[in-house]
Amino acid sequence: MRRADREITDFNELVRVMDKCDVCRLAFNDKEGYPYILPLNFGMKVEGKNVTLYFHGADEGKKYELLKEDDRVSFEMDCSHELVSDMEHGHCTMKYESVIGRGRLSIVPDGEKMEALAVMTDHYHTGHFEFNPKAVPRTVAMKLVVEQMGGKRR
Repeated sequence: MRRADREITDFNELVRVMDKCDVCRLAFNDKEGYPYILPLNFGMKVEGKNVTLYFHGADEGKKYELLKEDDRVSFEMDCSHELVSDMEHGHCTMKYESVIGRGRLSIVPDGEKMEALAVMTDHYHTGHFEFNPKAVPRTVAMKLVVEQMGGKRR
């Protein structure tokens, strides 16, 4: 990282930043030679120093086609945005926190889908949220086992 003074290296601090974020962008490897980036709502499970991210979607779409070809994805999430302007000197910058990483994405088996969906909904609610189980059969849950991640803040 070019600016080591902005790097977040502490695992627990990385998790705190991720917990504040509300969107995670996944980058898939597209066979056409361009990355395919998709913003998704997510949930996060932390066990020791291992992070698993969970996502959901309808049961069809380009992400599933790409996933069949290559399960390697990268992710990015950011939060705490604040514009800082110095009108007197004509300077401006942004405050932010971000985490990027990579890992392997897979479809969650039906037997684990309810837990994955609960992890996702709980990320956005202060208490446990009981979602309508009628939506579960037409929902696909995915999990990203994070292999590497790092963060930055200003």
